[in-house]
Amino acid sequence: MLIKIFTIPIPGGEAINDDLNALLRSKKVLEVESQVVSSAHGAHWCFCVKYLDEPAGDRKKVDYREVLAPLVFQRFERMRELRRQISQEEAAPAYTVFTDEEMAALAKMERLTPEAMNSVKGIGKNKIEKYGARFIQLMQDEKG
Repeated sequence: MLIKIFTIPIPGGEAINDDLNALLRSKKVLEVESQVVSSAHGAHWCFCVKYLDEPAGDRKKVDYREVLAPLVFQRFERMRELRRQISQEEAAPAYTVFTDEEMAALAKMERLTPEAMNSVKGIGKNKIEKYGARFIQLMQDEKG
């Protein structure tokens, strides 16, 4: 993950704003934090952009209905709905909860535990602590 900081003066930061937009269009952006800062030199927008050094939109779209077994796909869809709810609660992009690829791996598991979740590439301690219990509960509710 790479980080780039932009400080854009208000007014007069058009050129820097163009640089920020160019980065956002060209790279796979993970997160953008923004804040207005006032100082003796005037007001500025400060942006912290966390991104991967790979082109935006470089990944091919996977149709999980085709690649997952029907029951696994149903579980995947329930997980997708839970992810949507969480992302709305947090006002964050859904992929920051779990990516589709991560959820497909979780949906394939017969028994979901924190240890099992940790075996999925991209899912670490923080995601498990933050979201694990809700996804585990979803799986337990499914089994009745």
